[in-house]
Amino acid sequence: MYRVPVISKDGKPLMPTKSSRARRWLNEGKAVVYKNDLHSFAVQLTIDSGKETQPIAVGIDPGKHYSGIGVQSSKATLFTAHLELPFQRVKNRMETRAMMRRSRRGRRINRKLPFDQRAHRQKRFNNRCGHKLPPSIKANRQLEYRVVKELSQLFPISSIIYEIVKARGDQGFSPVMVGQKVITEQWLPSIAPVTIKHGWETAKRRDTLGLEKDRNKSSQTPATHAVDGVALASYQFLKYKYLKGDKGWFEGSVEITNAPFSVIKRPPISRRQLHLMLPAKDAVRRKYGGTVTRHNVRKGDYVETERKGVKFRGWVSGDTKTQVSVSDFDWKRLGQFSAKNTQVLKRSTNLIVNTLNGGRAFLSH
Repeated sequence: MYRVPVISKDGKPLMPTKSSRARRWLNEGKAVVYKNDLHSFAVQLTIDSGKETQPIAVGIDPGKHYSGIGVQSSKATLFTAHLELPFQRVKNRMETRAMMRRSRRGRRINRKLPFDQRAHRQKRFNNRCGHKLPPSIKANRQLEYRVVKELSQLFPISSIIYEIVKARGDQGFSPVMVGQKVITEQWLPSIAPVTIKHGWETAKRRDTLGLEKDRNKSSQTPATHAVDGVALASYQFLKYKYLKGDKGWFEGSVEITNAPFSVIKRPPISRRQLHLMLPAKDAVRRKYGGTVTRHNVRKGDYVETERKGVKFRGWVSGDTKTQVSVSDFDWKRLGQFSAKNTQVLKRSTNLIVNTLNGGRAFLSH
């Protein structure tokens, strides 16, 4: 049985409760549905209640293309998520932007003139300062931080366990390493105290808990990355006491249970292009990108529409003069629908969430 997040009357997160109790509160008028950006079913109390809480930990298993998150208490697993990171998309767009910039500057400069008379743009600032976080890596870490920040509004998070990567020898470094210092020392501590763990510690704890691991990293199941987030979060409640030699014992207890599972990513919306790849005819630039449409919706809005008596739900991905393009979670267009028959269910939060019924896939029993 899943646990439902509970929010107090004044908006502070409390300990989750059983779904049956949450339904009873709703029927009795003691609570209302609490809307949130993670599309997670939660309730907010309309009456005063106690504010005592117990420790709740968040485990984060970062990656280059995918990350896993698990929320755990000593008695239940509360939430799991599989994040599809925007690394490759941001990288490709930055390369395209640089190419377009070089093309524009090349067309502007008259190379028949002496060098000191050419229309070179003067240096405006020192753009070679160190400690710069690449945009693709920054976008990855920002998505992880955004999701944890949303979780802190649903659960009283007391600690965050973050897995770090350490390069060895002359193998260079992984993109996962870049930015981990920023997120663990600057961003996440504003939510809760952060503890770091290494990859081998995650694997060892996962085996101790008897959790199965899916090696196909692109699979949208809890067993790919979310299972590592749960294993990391368990360090808050189950600690190993070492003795001389290989003997020791575990102190504390933790119970792994079924939990809601969501796949989260950012909508792949193209930003507004101020310049096109080639000069426009008659100097009139066609509209491309951006989130604004000609109707009362924005790209990324979650909508419900209807055509020939069939209802569709999805995210706005484009528009024409009289129609709205609606896409599914994989950003494949379901079709173009009349703007008059399209109703907004939730405004864009720059997150698209797909809640799957696979919460028991990572359990070993």
